[in-house]
Amino acid sequence: MNDSIRFILNGEDIALTDVRPTETLLDFLRLKRRLTGTKEGCAEGDCGACTVLVGRLADGKLAYESVNACIRFIGSLHATHVVTVEHLAGRDGALHPVQQALVDCHGSQCGFCTPGFVMSLYGLWLAKEKPSRQEIEKALQGNLCRCTGYEPIVKAAEQVSLMRPSTLFDPLERTRSEIVARLWAMQASGTIRIANGEDRLIVPASIQALAEVLSQEPDAIIVAGATDVGLWVTKQMRWLSPVVFINHLSELQSVTEGEDGVTIGAGVSYTKAFEAISQKIPAFGRLIDRIGGEQVRNMGTIGGNIANGSPIGDSPPPLIALGATLTLRSLEGQRRMPLEDFFIAYGKQDRKPGEFVESVFVPYPAAASRFAAYKITKRRDEDITAVLGAFLLTLDEAEMITGIRIAFGGMAATPKRARTVEAALIGKPWTEATIEAARPAFDADYQPLTDWRASAEYRQLTAKNLLTRFYLETVGAPAELKRFEEVA
Repeated sequence: MNDSIRFILNGEDIALTDVRPTETLLDFLRLKRRLTGTKEGCAEGDCGACTVLVGRLADGKLAYESVNACIRFIGSLHATHVVTVEHLAGRDGALHPVQQALVDCHGSQCGFCTPGFVMSLYGLWLAKEKPSRQEIEKALQGNLCRCTGYEPIVKAAEQVSLMRPSTLFDPLERTRSEIVARLWAMQASGTIRIANGEDRLIVPASIQALAEVLSQEPDAIIVAGATDVGLWVTKQMRWLSPVVFINHLSELQSVTEGEDGVTIGAGVSYTKAFEAISQKIPAFGRLIDRIGGEQVRNMGTIGGNIANGSPIGDSPPPLIALGATLTLRSLEGQRRMPLEDFFIAYGKQDRKPGEFVESVFVPYPAAASRFAAYKITKRRDEDITAVLGAFLLTLDEAEMITGIRIAFGGMAATPKRARTVEAALIGKPWTEATIEAARPAFDADYQPLTDWRASAEYRQLTAKNLLTRFYLETVGAPAELKRFEEVA
């Protein structure tokens, strides 16, 4: 039981004892199972042609999410139900309403991307009975099409929401109780270890088992969503071993809301974090909506984004501006620190051997404070950040600046606060003259690099302009800023 990865593929039980730690679901489907409806387009989680659904038991319920098979490792699939496009048709071969709607609305031309769109729309069809136009577009953020212009696909999504006959054979709705029972039976009784020569993968049974594994394997690669690590394999062709998979650990999946803030477990996905954050910190919620596509948000985690330490990670700047606190854990116990202290240098974080990120506490902004986060990219959706700025401002009754925290990504080797700028603002009146006088202080805080996303000069000017934009929005944004918000 503890020497194999076991899951359900469509309707078949799968047990793998010789799986490599970096074997992707896409390769398994296409090369070993000949399920070629799942396509390889980009191999980096951008185009959505490889979209499948993965169902997992959570709090006793079975929930399905769209994911990118190209960067999803087999080792992360234990006790899950993987559903591909081949599973949708009825027993008599009749198309599922999602598929039929795409036919009726002419939502396919060359057809390469179509299976991925089908699976994304199917995931939406399962989750939302009558989705809005905005919800449809959000569900399709992670699917690219060169032919249709998207409008026929959106019309298909609108049409299919009206097609729910009681006699419909839906492969997941009709077999849900059976799948739940089979997944319960697959639960591992202990830590799964699979070794094949130097290739080793480990699926710890609990958070305590994770701590024990890392005490023995301090150099192991920890994988939660694989939205970044997946590219190490598919693009950089890196060999990784041992790999420890943690996306199944319920102890890391908790979201605890308190009076002063919310504690988010390291394994909580962006999708789940959005539900907790968007109500209390709307600006942060809007930012999460622009992290990758739906598939990436379903896989990627806040904890992984922090632990990876990327200077262009989207969540650290707003978390730092909000004053978030990080909790690390090992066999020796827990260790807490301000999140900003976790990032030491490029590729280096304050994480001792055997430690892992357990959770992050995010304080709610005070009612009188003002918070904003701005993500600057070449395209609005599903793009990597060039510059990301976050601001938290507190004013007194006389409109004097009593507190301000500013943090940026894409401006230094790590996510970093603009402490010189903050010092130039504290104690000053919140006026345009104060902002103009503080802008040159950015040159002391940041010396950004030039790369293919943006030049150093562009980044520096953008950071200064975002401070000005934040000021203008707090005093009443003109129409020009409202238009800018649509693309920034």
